[in-house]
Amino acid sequence: MKNILISFLTLCSIQAGAQKMMTKTGTIEFVSKTPLELIIGTNKSVACLYDTKTGSLDFILQNKSFVFDKQLLQEHFNENYMESDKFPKSSFKGTITNYASINMTKDGEYNAEVIGKLTIHGITKDIKSTGKIVVKNGKPTLISTFTVLCADYNIAIPGAVKDKISKDVKISVNCSLDALK
Repeated sequence: MKNILISFLTLCSIQAGAQKMMTKTGTIEFVSKTPLELIIGTNKSVACLYDTKTGSLDFILQNKSFVFDKQLLQEHFNENYMESDKFPKSSFKGTITNYASINMTKDGEYNAEVIGKLTIHGITKDIKSTGKIVVKNGKPTLISTFTVLCADYNIAIPGAVKDKISKDVKISVNCSLDALK
């Protein structure tokens, strides 16, 4: 994670300006829910860069930073499903398409429309989602929830656990940003 974060921060500093907002402590949670099992993984070390002038939005995270309530779930997640040694990070690179309608100087809640490329398990797919940006005291918080299909990212669910792991996973994003200095 350290090398990825250093590269990410180097990119941020090269692009630095008043319109850049970022965090290294964003949260992404995923939920797999079936009648037999509820699995929740939480990652609280998500790096995010948002350019309020262009709408450009970038996220990067280490897959091994997801935490589960049971250690065995964490091991299975990293070894069997995400293959975190082979695919150590997941990322999103895209744009908030309606960024011009979001007033970063006025407190409020603004709808956001997002398009971009989501990379999970070494597979990159185009996605389109909605969310909101909550501005409070000039600081934005990016919030979104969307669903991905495991099969779209070549994440295989073995037959022995097919009733315990959902074929689609709900992903929730919550990142409070600060001005990049």
